[in-house]
This record gives sequence, structure tokens and C-alpha cells, in this order.
Amino acid sequence: MRQALTAAIFLALWAGAQAEGPRVFLDPGAIGKARDASWPTFNGDYTGQRYSTLTQIDAGNVSRLEQQWTFKVGVGAQRGAPVPVIKCTPLFVNGVLYITIPDHVWAVDARSGTEIWHYDWVDHGGHLVGQRGVGIWKSTAFFLTPDNWLIALDANTGKELWKKNYADARKQYFSTAAPLIVKNHVIVGVGGDAMDMPGFLKAFDPATGDEQWTWWSTPRKGDPALKTWPNENASEHGGGMTWMPGTYDPELNLLYWPTGNTNPVFAGRGRPGANLWTEAIVALDADTGKLKWYYQVSPHDTHDFDNTTAPILFDAMVEGKPRKLLAQAARNGFFVTLDRVTGKYVVVKPYVPLDWSSGLSKQGEPMPIPDKDPSVGGSINIVNATNWQAPAYNPQTGLVYVNAVEGKAIYYLTDDSARPSGYGGTGVGIGPEQRVLHAIDPLTGRDAWKHVYPNLENAPSTLGPSLLTTATNLLITGDDQRNLIVYSADKGEVLWHHELGANESGGVISYELDGKQYVLFGAGDTLYAFGLGQ
Repeated sequence: MRQALTAAIFLALWAGAQAEGPRVFLDPGAIGKARDASWPTFNGDYTGQRYSTLTQIDAGNVSRLEQQWTFKVGVGAQRGAPVPVIKCTPLFVNGVLYITIPDHVWAVDARSGTEIWHYDWVDHGGHLVGQRGVGIWKSTAFFLTPDNWLIALDANTGKELWKKNYADARKQYFSTAAPLIVKNHVIVGVGGDAMDMPGFLKAFDPATGDEQWTWWSTPRKGDPALKTWPNENASEHGGGMTWMPGTYDPELNLLYWPTGNTNPVFAGRGRPGANLWTEAIVALDADTGKLKWYYQVSPHDTHDFDNTTAPILFDAMVEGKPRKLLAQAARNGFFVTLDRVTGKYVVVKPYVPLDWSSGLSKQGEPMPIPDKDPSVGGSINIVNATNWQAPAYNPQTGLVYVNAVEGKAIYYLTDDSARPSGYGGTGVGIGPEQRVLHAIDPLTGRDAWKHVYPNLENAPSTLGPSLLTTATNLLITGDDQRNLIVYSADKGEVLWHHELGANESGGVISYELDGKQYVLFGAGDTLYAFGLGQ
């Protein structure tokens, strides 16, 4: 009788565990260690390299890639958008995938694409332009809503644990980023393009939601950097939004965060000066938010060159000495490599044709040509050379990969008052735009190779896909013709391609489960999982 009762209890407990699905627990210390079969944070690890060490899929068998399953986000059209678009980078932890669109989070079985749970949020005034994913700490998944709530969810059930409002949507702040988990900090940024507010980063306690620190991306009263603005009021309304995740060096305990455009966006006459710390890469102490150094990629920007591309961390020999480095392919068309300990520049070089800079300052920062500023009659300059979609770095080839656009636009000044506000102007593309995949040597800033895409539809730069590179010399990305493409990372040879139902719209990841390697990404409203067929 006892044996039968014991067996019944065991079976009941086992059945309950199976019904709950996989138990997710992520030690925050594991995110910064050597890469493995998981994808536990936005860029896979803290470096921003988007480099997978998995080796099952290689050049010899990539032709056998087949679709394993799909998952369609079945929530209908979002407010302000015709169809849902997956712009997130999925996370993979303990057999579970986490994906997002604005106002929604799903946990999905990574073997089959079956929904485990779904959380939805009713926002009040947030802009539904995109959502880049969740962050995970232990058994908690963190999600940012369009109207600026940090939501803590049980990663196993989707149950809401707590929520914290950290920015006022009535002031036109909105949130699209994936939270970055560093030690016992949940670090969140904010958007608010052209609404004349200051950007910021905030860190929260992952267990309680208590605020730990705030860093403002424009200087406060008494800060020497305020001299880069005409006055405190201009700085207080100067922008510098922090709407894409940064990267992190655990040894230095430094966050490297890219900051967005200056406000007013196109009308710079009311804000003479460099306008720190907008359009910059900043290094912050992860425990206090204190600024350690900065490098301004676009001083006094007047062309909406949001500097939100991920700063990639890598180590290399420079002039016979080992250096800790950081590289960024910026939206203003410059490729920069910095010493990530000091912020001093190593390489600053254009990677697309441009003519808006007269050279470099003593600090190695591009100097804009005033005649290239937007004008009432129109002034010609480049379109954004790249966008928010993730670049990649392969430590075996030593190359940085970025999808870029070469093209021109006319920039008009629509507010020529002494104190302009909002956008203050506009940019209109002219002529054809050419898409180019660059493989850049970060120690020289020169292309090792590049792939020029067929210019079939003159697609805008907002459709540029993200990249993933692997230990088996593969580079995985997409084009603007609904193709998933695999290149050789060292030479740029096309090894395989496959037409999808939509253009790749989210970050590409790779994970391993039950001995099988998967390549996963969003395209339109669908999540695609590929693996080797027979």
C-alpha cells in the first residue's frame, strides 16, 4: 500500500513538473563567462560580438539547412502598425526561448516552437515602433513596455512579480530596448526622439525593483561638460536617448553605452557646441553609473545620426602590445576603434563614401562641416550608413561585419528661429541607395572584403538585417529580398541562401538543444528555426 502511494505521489509530482515545462534559472555570473550552447542576453554575451562557438553547422553541410519549425505571433495588428514585426533578439535559456513585440512577451519551447506562456500589457501612450527583447536574472524575465514600465515576470510561468514606472510617457518618453542584466543590476535605457527631453540610463535591483542609480546623457549644473552647450536649459532638453543595449567588460566593471541624437534634431543653430554626451560612446561604472570616459562620434550632430550601434569589445595586439579594444560602425559613416580602458582612439575611418567632415580633432573625433548643416533651401548629405540592427565580430578572422547603406538625402531646415524645437527640419532621400555588407579590419578601418547586394527595390535603410558569425567560419544575415544568406566569414563567398516569408527583422542567434544546433531569427511576424536535415 505504501509503495503504491509513494509511486502515485511521484507520478503526480512528475506530471506537474512536466506540465510546468522546463525550469529556467540563469546565474547572472554565467552571462559574462565563456560562450556555450545558450543565448542568455541580447548580444549572446557581454562583448557584443554575436559570435557562436557551436560547430555542428559548417561550410561542408550548410547546404543541408532546413526549416525545423515556425512560431507566428498571433495577436493581430498593433496600434499604429499594420502587422506585428519581430524586432527582438530571442533569448535561449534551459530549453526555453523568449521573444517580444511591443506589449507582448512569449516563452516558447525551443524544440518544437510551441507556446509555453504569453504575457500581454495594455500601454497608455507608448510608441509601438519596436521591442528588442527581455533580460533574465535567475528565474525572472524583465521586459520594457512602450509606456516605460519595467515588468518583472516569473520566467517559468509568465506571472507578473512586480512593475516599476521609470519615465513619463506624457513627456513622450518611450521604451523599446532589451534590459541588460549585469551582476545585481537591471539596466534600462529610454527613447524619446525629437521631444526635447534629456536621455538617461537607470539601474534597478532585480529582486525588488528599487532604483540604484541614474546617469543622464546631458550634463547637469556644475558639470564642466556643460560648456559644450550654450546654456543649462539647452542641455536639459538635449536628447541623447539610450534606446539600444550597451556592452560590458566584467574585468573593468565598465558599461559601454551608445547614445542617440541631439535635440533639436536637424536645427543646430540654437545649440552651438559639441553637445555632450549625445551621439557618443560612454564608459560608466556598472555599480554607480559614474562616467569614466567618453568618445563623441558625432559632435554637434544635425543629421539624426543616432549613435546607437552596438560597441563591440575585443582584444588584439596593437604595435606589439596587447590592448583591450572597442569598435563601432557608426551611423554617421565612420568606423572607430578605441582603447576601452582609456577611451583613446586607435582608428577613425569612413566605411562608406562621405564628405560631411573636414577631418579629425586632437581627440580623434570627426569635425562636421557647417555648410553641410540642413538649410531652408536644402543641403545634401549621406543617409544613415547603418541602423540599430546588430553587427558582429569573429575573433578567428579578426573582422567586424556590418550591413550598410550608401546613399544621399536632402536635409531641409524648417525651423530657423533662434530657439528651434522638436525636429526643426527633415531629410528626404534622393537617388538610388546601395546596400553593402562590409567585413572591416578594426585595426585599420579598411574592408577585408565587401558584398554589394543587388539593388532591386532601392529599399530604405530601416530594413537592414542583423548578423551572426560562428566558429566554423560562417556569417549569417539577410537581404532586402526576403533571403536568409550564409557567407564564408573570411572571404565573403555565398554558401547558401533561402527565401523567407518576410525580410529578417530581428537578431539572429544560434543555440544547441539535445545535440542539435539551431539558427533562429524573426522575419516579419514569424520566428524561424533552422537546423540540419538528413
